[in-house]
Amino acid sequence: MASRISELVIPSLDPRRLAAFWCEVLDFTVLELRMHFDVNATDRDQDAELERLLKVGARRVDIGQTGEESWHCLADPEGNEFCLLRTRLS
Repeated sequence: MASRISELVIPSLDPRRLAAFWCEVLDFTVLELRMHFDVNATDRDQDAELERLLKVGARRVDIGQTGEESWHCLADPEGNEFCLLRTRLS
């Protein structure tokens, strides 16, 4: 059985807005925790998930990528960086 991260803390100026963003991205419900993730699509390919994340408020960030990476570097609405990985989880 694989382990899964259940909670991590990230700084936030507007925790409710950020929680709403991440709940939409991950289809979660709000708990009393703030989280940061590397995310994997579970029901679509990486390109479709990237498009969905950008629509709900993520934005691309440049952290010195070469363009050869298999992941996309993004930021949530408050600028917290996260990566969209290629591998789809089921």
